[in-house]
Amino acid sequence: MKIAVIGGGGVRSMFLAKSLAQSSGELGFDEIVFMDNDEAKLNTYGRMAARLVKELSPGLPFRLTSDPVEAVRDADYVITTIRVGGDDMRIRDERFALSKGLLGQETTGAAGFSFAMRSVPALAEYCELAKRYASKDVKIFNFTNPAGVVSQTLRDMGYDFTFGICDAPSSLLHAFAKLYGVEQDAVTGNCYGLNHLSFFESVKLRGREIMPELLKNPKLYTDTDMRFFKPDLVEHMGCILNEYLYYFYYREQAIENILKAGVTRGEVIRDVNHHMMEELSGMDIENDFARCLGVFDKWYGRREDAYMSNETGISRAKEPYHFDIHEKDAGGYAGVALKYIRARNSGQESEMILCVPNQGAIPGLLDTDVVEISCTLKDGVYIPHRIENPGELQMELIRRVKIYERLASEALRTKSISKAVDCLMVHPLVNSYSLAGQLVQEYLESNKDYTKGWN
Repeated sequence: MKIAVIGGGGVRSMFLAKSLAQSSGELGFDEIVFMDNDEAKLNTYGRMAARLVKELSPGLPFRLTSDPVEAVRDADYVITTIRVGGDDMRIRDERFALSKGLLGQETTGAAGFSFAMRSVPALAEYCELAKRYASKDVKIFNFTNPAGVVSQTLRDMGYDFTFGICDAPSSLLHAFAKLYGVEQDAVTGNCYGLNHLSFFESVKLRGREIMPELLKNPKLYTDTDMRFFKPDLVEHMGCILNEYLYYFYYREQAIENILKAGVTRGEVIRDVNHHMMEELSGMDIENDFARCLGVFDKWYGRREDAYMSNETGISRAKEPYHFDIHEKDAGGYAGVALKYIRARNSGQESEMILCVPNQGAIPGLLDTDVVEISCTLKDGVYIPHRIENPGELQMELIRRVKIYERLASEALRTKSISKAVDCLMVHPLVNSYSLAGQLVQEYLESNKDYTKGWN
């Protein structure tokens, strides 16, 4: 079985490599290929990933390449995690939105549409290559943001072998298991909504509903990513919230905090990545791997410490960051993809959270609307869990953002400027025809190297 990673020169390649190496024997991987079109990054983070795999699974064939055809040829699974335009384009997207008093967040904010203008054409090319060269039953797991818009658009383009995946919902469940001092699989939940805009209507510990007690547990607001919300909001909503809902429910605070901090998330990431790359570039990855891991720990730890801290004013870190390559993999970044593969291989039923077509699961949405939802998976077939009584407040926001995603998909597929204005006009974090028009014109100009043919 072959698995390919498109974007294998990214900073998170180490996490993917660890997950794949530790699961290779169980899942039957006999070839792993990491591909990236950035040679410098591939020769740094890709080589570190290769060295990690050599340490954990010495006999596992692992290759690096800059050739996408070589990467996807005969692949059974493909993971896509790319950043078209790099960190500098992300910063430009964020800064222009902020200059208009709007949130520039790259998934839930206005900048997400600009990112999608670059991401979707590139991902469509990889999907076409997969159709031509990969296994006839290939599955593609997309981590590339904005995952909601990207997943909707790829499905609308007919790439029904693609799945949007995100580790945020499963990471929350893992954090709840840690609160209770139990193994990860002991805590399950029923999730519904959209990517970075989802809710848990139920959380169970070994089959027992624990939502009411969980919402009143003080540690929920200190030891998990629910720390970004005030208890009064959570108790009012009566459910667990995806951390990215902070940007909707505390919009003005997020913008004020970012402006006060003086740096955007993109600028934080760019600076961390620059310093880490600079330090690693002069090191011997093959023969001094332990010291390279120390550098990775230092800089990635700073990245983790700063997660949503500028936007919320709340630090995430509680203890020094350490990436232990030998510690049992907790699922994390590649966990959702591996869980799908595990269930497909075994034929046994499995519960997981995916971004897939709604198929009637959430009332009030179209069957073709891509949603983030708990599914039962068996033999590679997913069945979204039907949500009988979704909350009225939850659904108001879900419907509004879904309209944005539908219009964004149409704009991206038809290269329509008017549809692009429409989608941003209805986006609840823009909510203005005049501002939408200004955003679209700026993003068309800044993305001109990636957006030929828009009219």
